Amino acid sequence: MLTKGVFGALRTLLGLALVGSVIWQVADRIRADLFRPTEYFAYFSITSAIFAGVVLLVSGLVLLRGKSESERLNIIRLIAVVSMIIVGVVYHALLGDSALDPRDYGYDWPRVPNAIIHTYAPILIVVDYLKSLKGPRPKLRKALWVVIYPLAWLGLSIIRGLSDGWWPYWFINPGSEGGVVGMLSYIAVIASAFIVLGFIVLGLRLGLAKMFRVSTE
Repeated sequence: MLTKGVFGALRTLLGLALVGSVIWQVADRIRADLFRPTEYFAYFSITSAIFAGVVLLVSGLVLLRGKSESERLNIIRLIAVVSMIIVGVVYHALLGDSALDPRDYGYDWPRVPNAIIHTYAPILIVVDYLKSLKGPRPKLRKALWVVIYPLAWLGLSIIRGLSDGWWPYWFINPGSEGGVVGMLSYIAVIASAFIVLGFIVLGLRLGLAKMFRVSTE
């Protein structure tokens, strides 16, 4: 079983990689004179990368200081984990390299930070959560908390889209081909996916801890 110090160091490195990837992308967009901050920071993948990065840094530093993780922090980590799973799945299934803004014609996103945010971090953050079996074990029903963050993001994105006509993703735009029904369908699917994944991830962690008889300390 890995020690708190090892988990803390690895978690901190992953947090730095995520935050660093966002900074790298911002710097590259500024260099290309294509940085639109109000749009860039509205993407779910970016807000999730920043959120997950900060959570990893905080939880990593807690472990590096030899302290135990609180149940609240563990649930926040779960929210970050599920958010990054959604980022990876949606990017590879619905978006990918085809999701290009016409204003960015000829611009190539830097490959390394893009891969970290959309591919490697979603995998590693899940591994970290499932491997760190010591610490608090929230009741399974608390997995419902994972839906708060995406619903808040969706609400703000819809309010913004209706006010200025810009949408971070086509599938939440009621003016797209699917209309309002299509938008609501996608929102329902996204919310359901978060809840299901929350129960699966937390359930797996609780099950593994019980299987290997890992103590909470």
